[in-house]
Amino acid sequence: MTTDKYLRGVIDVLEQLPVSVIDEVVDRLFQAYRQDSTVYLFGNGGSAALASHAACDLGKGTTGPGKKPFRVVSLTDNVALITAWANDTSYENIFAAQLLPFIQEGDIAFAISGSGNSPNVLHGLSVARDAGASSLGLTGFSGGKMKALCDVCITVPSQNMQHIEDSHLCIMHAVFLAFRQCVLGTSEPQARGVSA
Repeated sequence: MTTDKYLRGVIDVLEQLPVSVIDEVVDRLFQAYRQDSTVYLFGNGGSAALASHAACDLGKGTTGPGKKPFRVVSLTDNVALITAWANDTSYENIFAAQLLPFIQEGDIAFAISGSGNSPNVLHGLSVARDAGASSLGLTGFSGGKMKALCDVCITVPSQNMQHIEDSHLCIMHAVFLAFRQCVLGTSEPQARGVSA
């Protein structure tokens, strides 16, 4: 595959994204913000990195004078805790075990999985559902098993994992900027003043 062909493939996928579903995710996050609920993001591999990145954007990037902070946490950042749960129980438990003592009704579990079939992501979503929390998903292919466990699930219409992951980053930046506009009341979504 040439670089040109790859990039044209990314553009094609981005043009097919379900914008109304992405907007619904922004609405759910803003509702959580207004209710002082907590959002927990999680995923594996590239999705783990995106969970951390998105938590940073949504948390720090939405602060402003007189604005309350957004309660958002990435479950992928505590390596000691993740490896302890994986070693002492199973890798399937690394997110569920972190959610169990904290997640409650009104909170949001935000799962990211390219395939939608990662057992530890599915287990985390199940724990969230049992606690009465809402669940959001970001996936690809046909949504996998994750789609049925989410209240709102953004599914990238692609069979190419790299196109899916590229799209996931674009989606989360779009979500962040739209959410930031809701929180800060700016007239246009913009990244000015948000450091990397």
